Amino acid sequence: MGPYVPANHRPMESNTSSFGALAHLLKASLGSGVLAMPLAFKNAGLLVGCIGTMLIGLICGHVIHILVKTSQQLCVEVKKPALGYADTCEIVFQNGPKPIRKFASIARELVDWSLAVTHMGACCVYVVVIAESFRQVSVEYGGPDWSVTAYCALTLIVLIPLTQINKLKYLVPFSAVANFVWLVSICISIYYCLRDTPDISERNMATSIDGIPTFISTSLFAMEGIGVVMPIENEMLKPQQFLGCPGVLNIAMSAVVVLYGFVGFTGYLQFGENVRGSLTLNLPLDEVLAQTAKLLVACVMLLSFALIFYVPVDIAWRRIQDRIPAKTHRWAMSGLRLFGTLFIVGLACAVPKLELFMELVGAVCLSVLGLLLPSVIEIIWRWGRDIGPTHWIVWKNLVICLFAIIAMVSGVTFAIKSMLENL
Repeated sequence: MGPYVPANHRPMESNTSSFGALAHLLKASLGSGVLAMPLAFKNAGLLVGCIGTMLIGLICGHVIHILVKTSQQLCVEVKKPALGYADTCEIVFQNGPKPIRKFASIARELVDWSLAVTHMGACCVYVVVIAESFRQVSVEYGGPDWSVTAYCALTLIVLIPLTQINKLKYLVPFSAVANFVWLVSICISIYYCLRDTPDISERNMATSIDGIPTFISTSLFAMEGIGVVMPIENEMLKPQQFLGCPGVLNIAMSAVVVLYGFVGFTGYLQFGENVRGSLTLNLPLDEVLAQTAKLLVACVMLLSFALIFYVPVDIAWRRIQDRIPAKTHRWAMSGLRLFGTLFIVGLACAVPKLELFMELVGAVCLSVLGLLLPSVIEIIWRWGRDIGPTHWIVWKNLVICLFAIIAMVSGVTFAIKSMLENL
């Protein structure tokens, strides 16, 4: 009997081609984060921003690579057709050195709740961008000049009914429309970035060291798509083509780094120190094309909110559904979705600072999810098999872990400092 091949045991529904996986990964990576890159460049400068984007892209790509590779090897070992991120972490700890096996359930909870908080943070960002966009256009046409907080609250009119959709298949049409509209709005934004650009000497090539933690946090928020990697790989017909050279991952990350670097560079070059957390908020207020881009982005984020919101709701629901009588599940789910929506919008109303949400989510959740945990699980998985205390892979992963901890601590420190200054 030959070795176990996970791909041969995946359900018939798992038939995504390599090209399809590439398209899904690009679509997932090219979200709202691309419009935040000019802000990252503002905190680093043009030269440091370009170098930093390439380095962070390289680190993110490498860390995703080791996560997927560990998961694929683990599937063979435990004879499972596919494993998610949380499953991979839990089983690695269960099969690791005896002293750490007791932390398996904690590792799973850490992954799940980090994913939940990451997506909730992204939802808060969406609410603030929606509110700011509609407010700018409304004020331009003589509408009510209310605060951003008031416009955040008004998003509930659409978000409450939208988030009551609890089947992913009903959200597919929204996703399809959002993808097309998103592409149009990004193209309009790039057009404004390239129009009448100022001289490069008018912008900073580098900033003070104080801006680096914010640059890293914002870049991680923008670039890190580790939450969607495992679901995409698990649906592939030929998962072996996800890694390698060129491979789906390498092609996707190369495209992401180039586009993010380009938008960050041109956005900061065009708008300088006035650049906002979403590039569309810098577009001219008195031009119809710019107003169209603002409204398109706001509509995309309204449509995408329900998709992003699905993740934290699903994670919370899996932990409480067994404690609720089956006959009241429908009402309980509706109540959970309503509470979640009110909580997210309430948080956005309390602190309507787009940049702070991105910095905090990037610094805390994505440092843990996107850098720290994958490095730790590779060490645990390979420990005693083909590596030991002096192996270079151990030291390489410890450096990544140190980078993640420094990014997390410094990012949170500067975000809280900025928050206190804005109170």
